[in-house]
Amino acid sequence: MSYRVSLVGKNSGLPVEVENHEEGGTYVLGGVSEATLNITYNYGAVFSLVDADYGGLEERLHGVHAKDSVPWLESMVERLGTQRYRDYWAPTPGNAGYALSILLSWAKANPDALWEVS
Repeated sequence: MSYRVSLVGKNSGLPVEVENHEEGGTYVLGGVSEATLNITYNYGAVFSLVDADYGGLEERLHGVHAKDSVPWLESMVERLGTQRYRDYWAPTPGNAGYALSILLSWAKANPDALWEVS
C-alpha cells in the first residue's frame, strides 16, 4: 500500500510540470514530468519517529498550499537525511527523507500549487 502524492495547479486541478523523474514505489519507465509520487506506507513509522504529531501524509499535506508545506518538509528532510538504502521499500530515515526531499523541491518550485494525497 502507498500514498499517491500530487502537486496540482490550484485552477487546473492537474499535476504541475516538474523535472522528469523515475522515483517512488511505482513509476513510469523512462520517467514522467508530472508532480506525482507514490510513497510507500512503510515510511510512516519513520515519519512518526521524528514528528510526534505525524498522523499521515493526508493529514500533513492534503489540501495544503505548497508554500505552507515547505517548513515541515524542510524540517523532516533535515532530520531524516537523504541517504537512500538499496531497497526502496525499507523504512529507513534516508529513504523516507529522500522521498520528502522530492516533494520539497516541487513545493519550492510551485509555491501556489496544492497538495493532493490519496
